[in-house]
Amino acid sequence: MLHTTARRLLTGPLLVAALGAGMVVAPGAANAAGVRATIKVSGSLKVRSGPSLAAKAVGSLRNGQKVTIACTVTGQKVRGAVRTTTAWDRLSTGRYVSHAYVKSAKAAPRCAASSPTAVPTKAKPPARAKRYVVGTVKSFDGRVNLRSAPSTASSVLTAVDSGAKINLACAVTGQNVAGTVRTTTQWDRTSTGKYISHAYMYSGRLPTCTGSTAPAPTVSLTPEQFIRASVGGAQRGWREYGVPPSVTIAQAILESGWGRSGLASVDKNYFGIKCQNGSYGKLANGCHVYKTNECTKAGNCFSTSAAFRTYATQAHSFRDHGSFLRVNPRYAPAFEYSKDANKFIWKVWKAGYATDPNYYTKVTGIMATWNLYQYDTWK
Repeated sequence: MLHTTARRLLTGPLLVAALGAGMVVAPGAANAAGVRATIKVSGSLKVRSGPSLAAKAVGSLRNGQKVTIACTVTGQKVRGAVRTTTAWDRLSTGRYVSHAYVKSAKAAPRCAASSPTAVPTKAKPPARAKRYVVGTVKSFDGRVNLRSAPSTASSVLTAVDSGAKINLACAVTGQNVAGTVRTTTQWDRTSTGKYISHAYMYSGRLPTCTGSTAPAPTVSLTPEQFIRASVGGAQRGWREYGVPPSVTIAQAILESGWGRSGLASVDKNYFGIKCQNGSYGKLANGCHVYKTNECTKAGNCFSTSAAFRTYATQAHSFRDHGSFLRVNPRYAPAFEYSKDANKFIWKVWKAGYATDPNYYTKVTGIMATWNLYQYDTWK
């Protein structure tokens, strides 16, 4: 109350001096040439050379300080303590403050259009940085490939370990993949333009990539569908190498889990055939290193890494299975029974194909349950 009374007693030069810590206005001139206003800001407000936050700062004003507005112009949009606005006030000094921080009893006039400092259009705000969704790789199948397109047939550009963080831009529909996290046709485009199957990703929801369709719902092959898809490659393997089709299909079912293993779904390797010193033969198209468990004859198991062959199609994998058995001398006795599927797989197992003591029973059980013998070509 005492402070208000003291202000009312100030007139003329004393009033100007009381108003002006930092803004000197000639007595009487403010009344004639401008509008009095008060700054409302938390901290201090920068005075600028033009009506934009990008303009050079040429001074500052404190909260509650009085100023004189000569006129207003349109400038950069600012959200301030009083309002959000594109209006900027040109002070009597020729400098600018955003009207977002100014309170006045009446509106100031517009600056003349010919004024060299007036800005007729709104200045563009700074461009926002592009936002990405951060995803985490989860894989029990070793390193996960990032490819040039959403397909396991496309070229591998790099590979990442489980636990790696990746910036994801958007999602597209691609080849169906059964991975550690899920089975899905969704592929994620990274911030660098590479593709990784969403079957190995934990992430928030991604927008659909521009010009792409939304990822389709995941549909896994039924056993019947898997068998139908296997027949052609298995029968060609019989014609080329002499492995009974029923054996090839049953081994693929057992060893790939009906095609759902990561090795089968990602790299179309249905039999776990490895690369040898970087060589992958004529039917495969590359190698993929996975972490795996191996056991000695004594039953001691350990974790290791191994390079497995990758294929362009399921049929290539099935044919390579036939080639693998044919060129290995240890399996030569099995080919004496190329037209007897049960004896063939017995000889393969006895030659050391698998250490599982129930392997032969499991394979022949699958052959009988699903009547795979009907696909043996010689019948």
